[in-house]
Amino acid sequence: MRFLMVGAGLSGAVIGREFAEQGHEITVVDSRDHIGGNCHTERDADTGVMVHVYGPHIFHTDDEEVWSYVNRYANFLPYKNRVKTTSQGQVYSLPVNLHTINQFFGKTMRPDEARVFITEEQADTSITDPQSFEEQAMRFVGRDLYEAFFKGYTIKQWGCHPSELPASILKRLPVRFNYDDNYFFHRFQGMPENGYTDMIAGILDHSGITVKLNTTFDRSMGDVFDHVFYSGPLDGYFDYELGRLGYRTLDFERFTYDGDYQGCAVMNYGEEEVPYTRITEHKHFAPWETHEGSVCYREFSRAAGPDDIPYYPIRQVKEKALLGEYVALAEKTQNVTFVGRLGTYRYLDMDVTIREALDTARTFLDEITAEREFKPFYVAPM
Repeated sequence: MRFLMVGAGLSGAVIGREFAEQGHEITVVDSRDHIGGNCHTERDADTGVMVHVYGPHIFHTDDEEVWSYVNRYANFLPYKNRVKTTSQGQVYSLPVNLHTINQFFGKTMRPDEARVFITEEQADTSITDPQSFEEQAMRFVGRDLYEAFFKGYTIKQWGCHPSELPASILKRLPVRFNYDDNYFFHRFQGMPENGYTDMIAGILDHSGITVKLNTTFDRSMGDVFDHVFYSGPLDGYFDYELGRLGYRTLDFERFTYDGDYQGCAVMNYGEEEVPYTRITEHKHFAPWETHEGSVCYREFSRAAGPDDIPYYPIRQVKEKALLGEYVALAEKTQNVTFVGRLGTYRYLDMDVTIREALDTARTFLDEITAEREFKPFYVAPM
């Protein structure tokens, strides 16, 4: 059978590879001039630094099968994301941990002392059922830490006050009562030695897969295939006929530096007066390499326009209502599966994207094996 993958990122590559290994004919198209989607990495010609072209991507997961999968196509080396933040003229560690608390309040508390201090002296215990991002933060860390580390950054990142954002954005308790400054908590964490584009090239390296870059998809292209797996914007597939779903986009101010600019991979700027949210220094994402020069990005967040790259789905009340209408259209669309971050209008980490791609491919292959009639395979957003 013949399948079309729209998008040469993780979703299209993983699903395409699963099908190709079962003898099916796969065509992958992408409007960009490279594979890898927003995970695309490339060597800077002047410094030799591996640059995360669309912003940093750090692989972390508890899914052992997904970890084994990516290690089939790349040599992953250990990497732990240790984020710093500049606030009120000092540099602190994130996520908020015991070192952050002691430094911020000028104390030397032990874990149990810090827990009592935060929960009894700082946290706003009058908030029993947090409904907004602001209430969630105030309930767990109190006003001082909220305003130093969360408020300004969130306003810049999302373009609205934290009181307008749902509490679910802060799903976990945003504080640790130990000195663990590893940003993530998953069992498996690392970076591909030669970058994500090289890894995705390995996934696509199969005789049954044809990749066509600089190729813009239109729906008529699907007529010559048995099924289409679409990882572009959900509303874009329907030519935005119901309106555009809201996204935040990112602008990167790239600059180079002769030496080590900030001493870490990620430096957040929590104060609203600083126009950018963070600076990333890309050579620190590959600590096993040595480079004299450095490539850095100042990162600015704003509302996405029609010609911008969509990064973060907003998913507030208005967007969820419009999403429901597009979901109804998608469920009626024959022989198309909507996958990935854009196709399902969700923010997805890389490991979840791969997991869903593997599960989608296997479900579809089971349908083929059972010779059941084709039906819409819309992957509904959560």
